[in-house]
Order: sequence, then structure tokens, then C-alpha cells
Amino acid sequence: MKLDKNAPFYIAGHGGMVGSALLRRLKSAGFTNILTRDFPSLDLRDSAATDAFFESTRPRYVILAAARVGGILANQKAPADFLYDNCMIAMNVLHAAKEYGTEKLLFLGSSCIYPRDAAQPIKESSLLTGPLEQTNEGYALAKIAGLRYASYLRRQYGCDFISCMPTNLYGIGDNYHPTDSHVIPALIRRFHSAKEEGKASVSVLGTGRPLREFLFSEDLADAALFLMERYSDEQTVNVGSGEEVSIAELARLVARTVGYEGRIVFDESAPDGTPRKRLDTSVLDSLGWTAKTNLKEGLPVAYNDFLRADTRK
Repeated sequence: MKLDKNAPFYIAGHGGMVGSALLRRLKSAGFTNILTRDFPSLDLRDSAATDAFFESTRPRYVILAAARVGGILANQKAPADFLYDNCMIAMNVLHAAKEYGTEKLLFLGSSCIYPRDAAQPIKESSLLTGPLEQTNEGYALAKIAGLRYASYLRRQYGCDFISCMPTNLYGIGDNYHPTDSHVIPALIRRFHSAKEEGKASVSVLGTGRPLREFLFSEDLADAALFLMERYSDEQTVNVGSGEEVSIAELARLVARTVGYEGRIVFDESAPDGTPRKRLDTSVLDSLGWTAKTNLKEGLPVAYNDFLRADTRK
């Protein structure tokens, strides 16, 4: 499908890490009519406000990247908020897109939708075949609801709505909150602070044994545009890097990137989350897309972004 680069193209959640990467990617590709709205000028949890925005702007293309996100501790602390906010955002945007004639929409999910003990690497067909990871169940349920609603709108109304499931993400514009961030930004902040303060050791939550796959946010943005142009099916598509690393090895990579030379101690009383999570990307591979940025290339970019951002106040 050839996208009209002059047509209205709405990025829901353009201010976040993924949304800002999408904004950069669309601009670099020559799109000239990119629609954005900041929160709270448009609260996507408000169905009337969302409908009014779609009615007035009539976006031809939409990528739904808006979400309430956070790490294990944030999800454990506020599961009701993660479920409610993300359900409302997904339902309102998808419904408005259907009502006001959006031609193509991409819903961005999350790999946490898959069962905790899914066979590795995780295929798209693993969805709803087993219990979810309890530490982020609220968020995962909301993403599953959005994914299913997009597929039902396609099935019932013929909407060209597609979805993809990215693996764990990091990159420019990440959230470096002391307790509510994901693992890579949390480690960047922790090791940087330890280096500045001259600490002899840094504690990392969990055993360090879980295995994770990480994808640079700019690569996800590239994959999203690729799918908007070249994919049209109800089946969701995994987006990953194919690069798997233990949390212990990741901690050492981040410490090296930051320049911290002290000792790393693992707090085994803290939850590990899912023991292993790597996506099977054979569907996307067969379409002709692969990730370009490995951790050794992406981590210095993320750390430099942390240093530029006013994140430590």
C-alpha cells in the first residue's frame, strides 16, 4: 500500500519515546501533514474528546502508540490504573478511527501480552494459550483488549487495522523515573548516579538470570512505517531484534557504557518477572524487515540522551 505523504497522519502518543521516534521517522520519510496533540489538551481516555478530535481532523492514517507505561514496580503499585487507562485509550482511538473513516491504522501492543511460560521464541499464535505474568497483568490485559478490538473491527467492518507486538524497548526520550521506569533506563540512571557519587557497589533488582530481548526505539519506528506500507492482515506481527541477553549481562553492558567500575550486587528478594522473553520474528523477517541497531550501538545513544535530558531533578 502506497501511503499519501500529504494526507493527515495522526501519531497518538507522539510525546513518548516510541511516539517521538515515529515522528522523526515520518518526517525523514517526507510526510508533510503529521497530526499531534499533547496531553492534557487531548485526553484519549475521554471518548467525547477523542471523537471530536477525529471528527475535526479526519486522519487518513493512525499509529496508536499512546499508553500508560512503567516497569515492574509501577505495574504492581497501580494495576487498576494501568488496566483502565490503557483500555480507554485503545477503545476510544480505535472506535473513533472506525467512525471517522481512517484508512489504515497500526495498533502498537507489547510482548507482555504473551503467556508467562510461553514456548521460546514466542510465536504470535501463543496469545491467550496460558496465564499472564502477574507483575504486569493489568497492562497486558488492556493491550490484549486493544489488539482484539482492532482485529474485530477489521473482521466486522472491513477496517484496514493492523497490530504489531514489539519486544522490550529503549531509546531516545525514555522514562528515567527512579522507581517507575523500565530496566534499561533504570540501570542507566542507577549506574550514572553511582559513578557520580563514587559508590563502591550498585544493587540491581532480581537475580540477574532472566533473559530479555531489547529493541531500539528508532528501529521500532522504522518497522511500524514498513508495516503500514506493506502489511494488511488480522494476524498480529512480532517486532524484535533477535538479540537475547541476561539481565546480569545487560547490567554489565550498561555499567561499561556509563563508565561505572564498581561492583554489581543482585537483590534476589526482588521479583524477576517473566523468566525468559524472546519473540519469534519469522513473519516480519519474511516480509523483508530486520532490526539495524544492536545493544552495543544503542546503549551509548540512550546514555547520551539521558545526559542531555533534565531527568534527574
